[in-house]
Amino acid sequence: MTDDAEGLDGDGREWNSQDDEVRGARRIPGPRAAADDFDLGHATPPPSPPPASQPESVPPRPDPPGPPSLVLPHRVLKALLGAWALAACSAEETEAVEAHLTECAPCADEALRLRDAVGLLHTDTSLDLDPLLRSRVLENCLSRRPAKIPVPGWVGPYDAETARLDALLRDIGTSEWHAPVRLKWFEGERATNRKTTVAGVIGHLMTVDGLVSTALGLDDPLADSVPGIPRRGPGPALAPTARTESYWSAARRPPTRAVREPWRDQSHTLIRTVSFAGRGVSDLSVSYGDFALPLQDALLDRAFECWVHGGDIAEAVNYPYEPPSAAHLHRMIDLAARMLPAALAERRRAGLAGPVRHLVTAGSPGRSLHLEVEGLGGGDWYIALDSPAAIGSPDHAVAQVALDGTEFCQLVAGHVLPVEAAAGQRGDREAIQDVLLAAASLSRL
Repeated sequence: MTDDAEGLDGDGREWNSQDDEVRGARRIPGPRAAADDFDLGHATPPPSPPPASQPESVPPRPDPPGPPSLVLPHRVLKALLGAWALAACSAEETEAVEAHLTECAPCADEALRLRDAVGLLHTDTSLDLDPLLRSRVLENCLSRRPAKIPVPGWVGPYDAETARLDALLRDIGTSEWHAPVRLKWFEGERATNRKTTVAGVIGHLMTVDGLVSTALGLDDPLADSVPGIPRRGPGPALAPTARTESYWSAARRPPTRAVREPWRDQSHTLIRTVSFAGRGVSDLSVSYGDFALPLQDALLDRAFECWVHGGDIAEAVNYPYEPPSAAHLHRMIDLAARMLPAALAERRRAGLAGPVRHLVTAGSPGRSLHLEVEGLGGGDWYIALDSPAAIGSPDHAVAQVALDGTEFCQLVAGHVLPVEAAAGQRGDREAIQDVLLAAASLSRL
C-alpha cells in the first residue's frame, strides 16, 4: 500500500481528516486598530495569511507588509508636537510627525523650541536665580541712570547693605524667620553671645537705626513697644545694647516676619531724608549713649552692622552672602581704624591695656602701629597708640600688623577672637596685642 493509502505524508508522518481540515482553514485576522478621535481614515486590513503548510517545493512567502503610515491633517500634526517633544506619541504618530517636520518649516521650528523646553525640565543644574542678581541689577541701573534726587556718596554703603539684606529676607520662607541666630561680640577680655531669631535680628537693626532716626527728627521705632520713649525728640540716652534689650523685653510675642516691613520703610525714610537735607547734614551728631558719631559715620556704622548681621542670618538659613564691594568695605575699615585710638584709650583707663610710653607733644605724636590690610578693601593705616587725639605717623611706627580685609572686619565685629586672628606681626608685641583687643572691643550687640 502506498504512503497515501497508509495515511502517511511524504515525510512518513500520519495525518487524518481533522488535520486536513485544519491545514486547509484560513487564519482569523487580527483585531483592527481602534478609531482615533480625529478623522484619520481607516487602513485596509492586511491580506490573509497563507495556509498552515506549504509543499516543500514552494519557498516560504515573505511576511506581509505592515499597515500603511498614518495620514494626518496639518492641524492634527501640529497639535501632536507637544506630545512628540515629550516622547509621548505612539510609534505611528511619531513617524507621521517626523515625516511632516521634514516638509513644514514652521512646525519644525516649533518642534525645536518645544524640545529645548523639555530639556530644561530635565536639567541637572538648579533653576534658582542667583541670590545676588537683584543687587547687581540695581547697581547696574543706578550707574546708568542717575536718580532724580541723588543719594549722597557717603550714604551709598547703607543703601547697598540694606538692599542686599532685604533681598535675602524676600527669599526665605515663613518658617525660616524663626530660625535660631547666635549674635557674637567681645566684652572686656572675653567673647560673649546672645541667641535670638532671624526676626529678632531685624528688630535689633531697626531699633538701633532708631538712633539715626531721632537725630534727624524722625519717629523712634522704640516708642511703639517701650513705655517712656517719646515718638519724636530726645528721649532717654539708651546705648544700642540697652535699646535692643528693651525692645526684646517689651515685645509680647517673639518678633515675626512682620518686622521686615517697618524696618525696610525706616531705611527708605532715612535715605530719602538725608538725600533732601543738603550737604551740612553729614556732620549732624548721632548719640550712641556713651559716645557720638557724625551722621555720615553713623550710617557707615549701620551699614557695617547690617552686613555683619546679614551674614549671621545667611549662615542660619544656609544662604550665600558676599562681602560688600571693595570701595564700601574700604570705608568700613577706615571707620574702624579711626575709632581704634579712642577704643585703646578707653581700655587703658579700665586697666586692660598697657600704659602710655611716650608723651604726645607738638613735635612728637607718640608711637604708632602700622595696620596693613590686604585683599578686598585693603590699604595702610597708622594707629596712634599714646593718645586718641594724635594722628599716627609712619615715622613713629613701633609695630606692624597685616590682616585680610574681611578678616579684620570679622575681628571688629567680634566674630574672630584676637588670639585667633591670622595676622602677620612684627615689632612691639604689647602694642600689637593692645590694638587687636581694642579692635575686638569695637563690637557690640
